[in-house]
Amino acid sequence: MTAGGELVDVHSHFVTDHYRTEAQQAGHALPDGMPAWPEWSADRQLELMDTHGIRTAVLSTSSPGVHFGDDRAAARLARHVNDTAAELERDHPGRFRQFASLPLPDVPAALAEAERALEELGAAGFTVESNIAGTYLGDPRFEPLLTQLNDRGAAVFIHPTSPPCWEAVSPDRPRPMLEFPFDTTRAVADLLLRGTLVRYPGIRFVIPHCGGTLPLLADRIELFRTAFMSTTDQPSTREQLSRLWYDLAGTPFPAQAPALVELVGTDRLLYGSDFCFTPPPAVAGQVASLDAAANPEPGIGWRELTTRNAEELLKP
Repeated sequence: MTAGGELVDVHSHFVTDHYRTEAQQAGHALPDGMPAWPEWSADRQLELMDTHGIRTAVLSTSSPGVHFGDDRAAARLARHVNDTAAELERDHPGRFRQFASLPLPDVPAALAEAERALEELGAAGFTVESNIAGTYLGDPRFEPLLTQLNDRGAAVFIHPTSPPCWEAVSPDRPRPMLEFPFDTTRAVADLLLRGTLVRYPGIRFVIPHCGGTLPLLADRIELFRTAFMSTTDQPSTREQLSRLWYDLAGTPFPAQAPALVELVGTDRLLYGSDFCFTPPPAVAGQVASLDAAANPEPGIGWRELTTRNAEELLKP
């Protein structure tokens, strides 16, 4: 075991052959402008986990999600990836959990799959895209799903995807570089400014990549919210953001994680590798930066802190 304790990875992706084929046939030849679809296998994942002292990985599908325009096909694909992850969890006890996929924007199908994932598969929570066919999660059409997730106290991992009109702003570069952090920020700001975070306090939203650009823009959001909008009776932007959970996938040091800590504190920060879309050498560099960083709390390193927080997030 790596000195300092084992990690719990809440941001880890898997890609089945069937999922890749479905995405490619639907027009996603390359995921969000990345050079290629990554290869994944349970053996490769476990090898990476053992190398870096990762005890458990919470698996999820990444962008572009499971809905490619056909509701029935999306429901079948959601069942496929969720059943696959559940099988991996059974085959490797203690090593894998899952954030189950939902076939949004088909809300009735998403409600049914959410219930199945919790009751039959024992999912740790759910993953949704930062925007769903150009619509953000705070839109009223998603209220029935949010009500169900709130009633179940569900963990909901908001994974970034390409924003609407990405062709105009990032036509020839990988969208994860810039558009993913900004679309994460849009998704969270939408939930906050619509009052969704206040109305559904039972949902444990997990925000990736150190919150995108939220640490830099939170005070600006608060300025506009209080000066020009009718939400001044709600908790401040900082207070609402401090109730969310955040993973450190990407490039947390030297700048992003300290900025996030200044905004929200440390008790809801989580480790995330972003494997398999992040290749092993980059995962190694990110883990090394985590281990080399100054302790986030007196006498507690980043491994202990993020694992403690993950256990709190994932407990039944």
